[in-house]
Amino acid sequence: MANPIKKTIELSDGRTITLETGKLAKQADGAVELRMGNTMLLATVVSAKEAGEGVDFMPLQVEYKEKFSSNGRFPGGFLKREGRASDYEILTARLVDRVLRPLFPDNYHADTFVNITMYSADGEEMPDSLAGLAASAAIAVSDIPFNGPISEVRVARINGEFVINPTFKQLEDADMELMVGANYDNIMMVEGEMKEVSESDLLAALKAAHDAIKVQCLAQIELAKEANATVKREYCHEVNDEDLRKDVHDKCYDKAYAIAKAGCADKHWRQDSFDAICDEYIESLPEEERDEKTPLVKRYYHDVEREAVRRCILDEGVRLDGRKTTDIRPIWIETDYVPGPHGSAVFTRGETQALATVTLGTKLDEKILDEVLTQGKERFLLHYNFPPFSTGEAKATRGVGRREIGHGNLAHRALKGMFPEGFPYVCRIVSDILESNGSSSMATVCAGTLALLDAGVKMKKPVSGIAMGLITDTDGQKYAVLSDILGDEDHLGDMDFKVTGTRDGITATQMDIKCDGLSYEILEKALLQARDGRLHILNLIEEAIPAPREDYKPNVPRIITMTIPKDLIGAVIGPGGKIIQGIQEASGATVSIDEVNNEGFIEVAATNKASMDKALEMINAIVQLPEEGKTYTGKVRSILDFGAFVEFMPNRDGLLHISEISWDRLENMEASGLKEGDTVEVKLIEIDKKTGKFRLSMRALQPKPEGYVEPQRRERPQRNNDRGPRRDDRPRRDDRGPRRDDRRPRREEQHNEE
Repeated sequence: MANPIKKTIELSDGRTITLETGKLAKQADGAVELRMGNTMLLATVVSAKEAGEGVDFMPLQVEYKEKFSSNGRFPGGFLKREGRASDYEILTARLVDRVLRPLFPDNYHADTFVNITMYSADGEEMPDSLAGLAASAAIAVSDIPFNGPISEVRVARINGEFVINPTFKQLEDADMELMVGANYDNIMMVEGEMKEVSESDLLAALKAAHDAIKVQCLAQIELAKEANATVKREYCHEVNDEDLRKDVHDKCYDKAYAIAKAGCADKHWRQDSFDAICDEYIESLPEEERDEKTPLVKRYYHDVEREAVRRCILDEGVRLDGRKTTDIRPIWIETDYVPGPHGSAVFTRGETQALATVTLGTKLDEKILDEVLTQGKERFLLHYNFPPFSTGEAKATRGVGRREIGHGNLAHRALKGMFPEGFPYVCRIVSDILESNGSSSMATVCAGTLALLDAGVKMKKPVSGIAMGLITDTDGQKYAVLSDILGDEDHLGDMDFKVTGTRDGITATQMDIKCDGLSYEILEKALLQARDGRLHILNLIEEAIPAPREDYKPNVPRIITMTIPKDLIGAVIGPGGKIIQGIQEASGATVSIDEVNNEGFIEVAATNKASMDKALEMINAIVQLPEEGKTYTGKVRSILDFGAFVEFMPNRDGLLHISEISWDRLENMEASGLKEGDTVEVKLIEIDKKTGKFRLSMRALQPKPEGYVEPQRRERPQRNNDRGPRRDDRPRRDDRGPRRDDRRPRREEQHNEE
């Protein structure tokens, strides 16, 4: 029988999180079951005992999976089972990965797999804010070496107060929402979106989140002690030659420092120059030792290059491309670059270039969200593509990777708050990175803003973005905050801090920190320096396109919306969609209809006026209400003895009485000459207030004969209420004699007898 170990964490609002180990998945290196309310996650971790041959990095893979059964739902599709990971699952896994990865020992290179599965969901608690805690707890109760524990929380500002791990319902009222990952001492990761908040508000949110994380880290330490998991496995994944390390440093450092100080903006020249130093050293080795020592030399030289670049920045304030720490790379902008899309722009900053296009569509183009806990529709889409040629790599493009999903999500969060409310179009931005040397996601934000303005989208405010970097000394006393970082500065630096916003505040942020002990003073400096950079870029955006295009381009579909009574929705759709499909076929327009606020909401889109007018004409013919005294062209649907029924409006028939066909008296309908299918002009002379029936007339449209006298209706003879005396000679029921018993039995009696 299992003897599970439990720990309970209490949040400030009284809700609790329970961690339990020792019951499920005991063959994994570590496994923890997390519960909050009726939400349950199971996190497991397994790590190989040895590293693969030639592996000199941390091969970590984090997977997050949500079971549809957790919420009592079936997966969609033919197979009716969970398939490839959704964007939401990938984004959640990335959030966990970004906090865990830097905290494994630098020399630990064994294949490590972290799996987090949601087995139960109550639809209230947000499971992504619990995934990091579950994963870290699973590692904590294992023997895998790890410089943790860590945890992640979502912090939201709701009505001016910070709430930790808000519910789905609470989050609807938030003006700031951040996912924060940290260990007990340092913040490691931040990602979130805001409604134009200040830098000080962002810092206050980070502090509130870190206070909550510290409590969760202590709970994991206690859990590990009780599970007797404080002793970690021994490993030896690297073979080192300290004499060789020193020799590489002595012979290569000055040369690498000279390249770093040269200040050349050409990325490929710098890389070739750095590589030449390493190649020269390898060539200097005895031939019999060269093959054996080359992997070590490359590893040690990477450390030399890193040190040279960092010292050049810290000691002399010179960056790889010659800029000062606060300088932004040269920017050029061109809008309306591609004629086919509804909006386009090229944004180039240094050696990073993004081509963004905007497509405006109809309601039929909405993205349908069908995830375990999220169902709905998305009208604003952004897709980010990073082809290999953007960095000069010779390899094939194989679908969309996790990095592309993550970068696209950041840009989407940056822009969506500035997307106009009530905008009639569905909007899709596609950002293709054509060159890359740092901060391509921020180039996407800027190019996306420009393309939206070029498309005529009335954004609330333009948005720009910038990536900030950090170089710190070994003792942490000396540091440099870098604006608009290069790819190498990201790789060799201590921080990648992306900030997007308008002139009035921050709209989104993403931060990854690779060093220990980053103070809030440094974060504040980075945020303020980022604000200066954002405003500089905004000035250039507004110079390129001061305001949204006045009118849409000719190839943009025009959209007209209208509302109709709820009871007419069926008439527009028709049986099996026959009517609405007929309207689209006849007009060439796109028509959609939904019930909104107990009304029918119709959206008509077309690329030309004739198509639009035709569709509106056909719809109005269906939905317009009949008016007394108005003349209509109708079709005879049926002939009866007393008149004819005429369809004078779509799905509306009225009675044309024989007396209303002509001023002459007609003895029968044959004398009228009307046949089924005839087209006639009729006047609606009455709508019955009680029944809603329609009375039509043909003669009302004909000249009245001179001297015509309306025939008087013959009065009915007055009914005689004196019916004479009641017949009293009829026997009353009780005087009719005895009841016949020889009658047939009732059905139930007959059944019982059988």
